[in-house]
Amino acid sequence: MDNELQLRRDTGLGIVQNASVTALKYFRDIDKLIIEKKGKQDLVSDADKGVELQIKAALQQAFPKDGIIGEEHGRIASESGYTWVIDPIDGTSSFVAGMPGWCVVLACVSGNETVLGIIIDPIAEETYVAIKGFGATLNERSISVSSSQSFGEGSIAVGYSSRTSTESTLQVIKNIIEADGIYYRCGSGALMLSYVAAGRLIGYCEPHMYAWDCIAALLLIKEAGGDVDPYDMSTMLEEGGSVITACPGVYQQLLKICKTAYA
Repeated sequence: MDNELQLRRDTGLGIVQNASVTALKYFRDIDKLIIEKKGKQDLVSDADKGVELQIKAALQQAFPKDGIIGEEHGRIASESGYTWVIDPIDGTSSFVAGMPGWCVVLACVSGNETVLGIIIDPIAEETYVAIKGFGATLNERSISVSSSQSFGEGSIAVGYSSRTSTESTLQVIKNIIEADGIYYRCGSGALMLSYVAAGRLIGYCEPHMYAWDCIAALLLIKEAGGDVDPYDMSTMLEEGGSVITACPGVYQQLLKICKTAYA
């Protein structure tokens, strides 16, 4: 691992750990949160905004020439070739309801690929880290995707948002059930993707996700031995895209179902 990437890994991890402490303080005092509605089932709170500003300030101090893309506070262009992508609280709907199923997410992009992904679930006290070419870990222990060979050997997470067709998602769920599968969902796409990397789920699909929701965890899955439907990074950073990923034993079956439904 080169020194530039190692520095970003160590610094980024510390930044997300500190941000997770802040997020947990907000969570423990949720009755004081100011909550706004951005769209259908799309909420934002002052916790999201505050945590993102904390991460952004720390990144700017540590890497002043790096770019930053945040879900809540826009973009800063990169002069170094590295760009950080922040989701301060993924799973805001769970967060504001006082439920688990949310996390703090940070990814680092270089060129056309994600080189670093960090996801912390403060409630479960779980820290996921992936470095391109150096594997994926959960609480510093190596993880790998499931060895399942069929839908009947595990659960598949199915994501949905109001930005996409209800019918396509229902078709995917129907096909999973008819293939002896079970579908799963929690409030955070990033967490569900992390569960694929850890072998807890055998796959995940969603017709549209933004980069801050998925690219950190997709690196986790790749580094843990999973398959990911290819995407163009520039398009993902600008407008998002579909996400289809699974352990090798069921990937082709899930890919076929999703490509048909999402078309």
